[in-house]
Amino acid sequence: MTTTAQVSPLVDEHTALGAAFTDFAGWQMPLKYDSQLAEHHAVRTTAGLFDLSHMGEIRVRGTDAGAVLDYALVGELSKVPAGRAKYSLLCSAEGAVVDDLVVYRLADEHYLVVANAANASAVFAELATRAKGFDAAVEDRSAETALIAVQGPVAQDVLTALVPREQAQLVTDLRYYAVAPAEVAGLRILLARTGYTGEDGFELYVPGADAVELWRALLEATTARGGVPAGLACRDTLRLEAGMALYGHELTLHTNPYEAGPGQPVRTRYRRNGRYPGQTGAVHPHPRTVLPQILNPGPLTGPGPLPSSRPASAEAGYSKVFSCPPT
Repeated sequence: MTTTAQVSPLVDEHTALGAAFTDFAGWQMPLKYDSQLAEHHAVRTTAGLFDLSHMGEIRVRGTDAGAVLDYALVGELSKVPAGRAKYSLLCSAEGAVVDDLVVYRLADEHYLVVANAANASAVFAELATRAKGFDAAVEDRSAETALIAVQGPVAQDVLTALVPREQAQLVTDLRYYAVAPAEVAGLRILLARTGYTGEDGFELYVPGADAVELWRALLEATTARGGVPAGLACRDTLRLEAGMALYGHELTLHTNPYEAGPGQPVRTRYRRNGRYPGQTGAVHPHPRTVLPQILNPGPLTGPGPLPSSRPASAEAGYSKVFSCPPT
């Protein structure tokens, strides 16, 4: 395959498997290997193996790492325990959705933010801007990280077959929206369990240099249990079937969280000095009855004066994302 687009470290593996490729956010990624319908059904009945190396991985570290994400995103990430994850949203100053994200807390002062491929650069730039004035560093680790996922009812069996005996219980006990370091096929990886298809599933973050070895081991274990490699086409139909929002469809720069559906992550009860960020002091009507063009963003509020180097965009956007959740 000849292309000037970005490619996964697994591109030769996909080519050997006969994948049909598509351009996705500037990446050449496998659309399907055989039948999209067969791959969809495999994930629902056995397992599908996905290459998601086009996704963005951004590290936030430092004493104020939790405070940065509390400020930058719509949820209280500082309250997420180490080893757990939270779904969140990055909103613009107008309250529109820049991206939906999964944020893992790897340690007290260390978070991993996973962004959609089309928005990874924008998310990194916005987080770096919003981190000014905080004691935290924002690093884009996307280029050196590969992401492989096993999704489906037998996903746990696939993983337990490839970890050392003493880590089998770790795989079994790993909770939904949890993360832990692990060894899979002799490789050190970061193992998460977020299941983005509506099925049980695991995501494996691995250095790009180790991606091929890990993919081959996972593919063998997956196909041995009736599963198949799966492309991005069935990922979208699986998410649609499960009622999960997809950026570029329900979530866009022209919608806010409540219009799109996932308003629950919005931090509506979070208060600083009696106010949540961006609150004007007025009570907004029920969000399902309010049109974006009649919302009043109001002045920026917070825990005392903000440093001049800290942008107002994160805080100001919250007043556009309503002050009460749908009931």
